[in-house]
Amino acid sequence: MTALTMTRLDAAAPDFKARLAELLAFNDATDSAVQNAVSEILAGVRARGDAAVLEYTARFDRLNAPDMAALELPRAELHAALEKLPLRLEKSLKAAADRVRAYHEKQRQESWTYTEPDGTVLGQQVTPLDRVGLYVPGGKAAYPSSVLMNAIPAKVAGVRELIMVVPTPDGVRNDLVLAAAAVAGVDRVFTIGGAQAVAALAYGTETIPQVDKIVGPGNAYVAEAKRRVFGIVGIDMIAGPSEILVICDGKTNPDWIAMDLFSQAEHDELAQSILISPDATFLDAVQASVRRLLPTLPRQDVISASIGNRGGLILCKDLAEAAEIANFIAPEHLELSVEDPNAMLPLIRHAGAIFMGRNTCEALGDYCAGPNHVLPTSRTARFSSPLGVYDFQKRSSLIHVSEQGAKSLGEIATALAYGEGLQAHGRSAEYRMGS
Repeated sequence: MTALTMTRLDAAAPDFKARLAELLAFNDATDSAVQNAVSEILAGVRARGDAAVLEYTARFDRLNAPDMAALELPRAELHAALEKLPLRLEKSLKAAADRVRAYHEKQRQESWTYTEPDGTVLGQQVTPLDRVGLYVPGGKAAYPSSVLMNAIPAKVAGVRELIMVVPTPDGVRNDLVLAAAAVAGVDRVFTIGGAQAVAALAYGTETIPQVDKIVGPGNAYVAEAKRRVFGIVGIDMIAGPSEILVICDGKTNPDWIAMDLFSQAEHDELAQSILISPDATFLDAVQASVRRLLPTLPRQDVISASIGNRGGLILCKDLAEAAEIANFIAPEHLELSVEDPNAMLPLIRHAGAIFMGRNTCEALGDYCAGPNHVLPTSRTARFSSPLGVYDFQKRSSLIHVSEQGAKSLGEIATALAYGEGLQAHGRSAEYRMGS
């Protein structure tokens, strides 16, 4: 049995806010070595295109290819990977894809207009992005679920071409990732990764066309590259470590809660797992479950580092105070493991995804519930939202002014234009006002 002890906080303590801020603190600054390497790679790909991508792929992934064509996988290979899967895994992958697609189809925005009494028509035209790049981690971190969560909303939005990049160090390919690409409808797949893949998508090369937006998770080099190319292309977000916050009334099986905390801690040593409860005895029970269950898991070393350094057990006065604390934390994943989660819901303002009730573990959301698992981290749920179809659509304003509208709107516009000292603006409107 491990002696692992989670940080314990009491919301009634005078130093609670300071200790909570210390627990939440996370330094996401990229070190200078990463910045310099990414800067060199971006410049290289921008200047030399395919040649630079081939060079970096050989250097970092130990994958020597004669040309870029050798790094592109034919669609037949994606479908072959799907056919090789064990039947249960194939069915589960397709079932998850169907659920994710059904959920996201409800998010699709449509164009709209309305007509004013004078005949002026105003509205909004909604169109999909033309081309999107999807980064998928390779090597140790191979997540087919991320392929589904990023690719399916893009396809539902109507994106014309979806290009996936996935590193294959030493030429080792992950069949489950390739199968997910087949199920999700990815159009082209290149076996490249790192900052060089981001650069190829952002700038375009002789073989890889420039995309409009890059989505998908990656390591520090990928994150820094996405940060640097933002503005040339769009990006989804710069994601921090995984987070889970559980609010429990003390009546859920403590083993369940301990495993829920582990489910995010096993991602990364920097992941954060926090439990808030008004029941001190329950917090003790969860701590005991943590110690007892941890040795049963293969990733116990990662979990131990995460739980020991960044995990927390918080004692609060009641569930209303728990909600206040949750809104401050603004977690990526929030579990409301309480008797009546619907009663608590109006108290929650900031969370990436809200898992309601004792039977709703966060892991279901990661794979197959339907809503997207690409969520805001590091307190950014205060102002941002899960990835969705709307991230692959853009909106154009529609303005069709009638002859009568040109007169009435012209009166307003000219007054404001001359007030701003912009005479050409005013004259432009006056020309259409007639006598």
